[in-house]
Amino acid sequence: MVQIPNTPTSADVARLAGVSRATVSYVLNNTSAVRISEATRQRVHEAARELGYVPHAAARSLRAGHSRMVLMPAPAIPVGHLYGRFLSELQWALGRLDYTVVQYGSVGLHGDEAARAWAELRPVAVLVPGAGLGPQGVAVLKRSGARAVVTVGPGRVEGAHALLMDHDAVGQSAAAHLYARGRRRVGVVLPGEPGLEEYALPRLAGVREALRGTDATVTELPLAYTEEAAAELAARWPASGLDAVFAYNDEYAMLLMRALQDQGLRIPEDVAVIGADDLMLGRLLRPRLSTVHIELPAGRDLAELVDRAVRDPGGEPEVHAVLGASVVPRESS
Repeated sequence: MVQIPNTPTSADVARLAGVSRATVSYVLNNTSAVRISEATRQRVHEAARELGYVPHAAARSLRAGHSRMVLMPAPAIPVGHLYGRFLSELQWALGRLDYTVVQYGSVGLHGDEAARAWAELRPVAVLVPGAGLGPQGVAVLKRSGARAVVTVGPGRVEGAHALLMDHDAVGQSAAAHLYARGRRRVGVVLPGEPGLEEYALPRLAGVREALRGTDATVTELPLAYTEEAAAELAARWPASGLDAVFAYNDEYAMLLMRALQDQGLRIPEDVAVIGADDLMLGRLLRPRLSTVHIELPAGRDLAELVDRAVRDPGGEPEVHAVLGASVVPRESS
């Protein structure tokens, strides 16, 4: 017969630490309403580690009236270094506030249908990247107990807090830079990876807006993220007459720049190239890659917004414009 070891309880931790069960609960749940000395806190944590005690999340949720889980749907698009760094900072900041961040893979689910799947986990807050969630989905989440729904994208949704990310400004910055450098026939790369159109189309719109009323032209350049596709586009380049390209981001810019150079085109003499995201690799290229530096919101600020909303679920939804864009000119343009 297999002997199943006894699961340690808070009573075991209390006995080993020489404190009450209530004190164990206050310490392990980070309760701030009760003053407990640092020495006692350390003793409780050491006893819990020695026994291998882990608080029961479901029981804690019942006592508090809500969970401490913040659900983040996993992005359905490739996550670059910039966004990955933002997510890491956000998760760290939420952890410091005693929230548990769970990424939810919802492949095949979209909008309000996805919201019903998220609601089944009873999160206290949901952070939704991109567009797609509607007012009905927000209502479903709130009825399931979510105290905060925060969208991160181009627009706001009724009932949800919103971090507005103006990707038009990225395209406007790139186009204004190219125009100031004397470029008049501007190509704009539209990435072929599914899901990126949510960001690419506003950037294209920003380019058109910046060049409206000038003598410049704008040409759309669909491009898959493969060496073969970049080589084919580069082979057609001389016939296009384009003298500049905003390549959506640094990765596409580096891909296309290499293909243009292989075709014998000089950068920036024949073609000025600018990307976006300000990746380190762009500084290592020769010529160094001009780029649009994108300032994402601080993870700490978003974590504090979530915490405020959880503490005051009836408050008016907050709306913040959070994406900054500024050109970093280098040799490629």
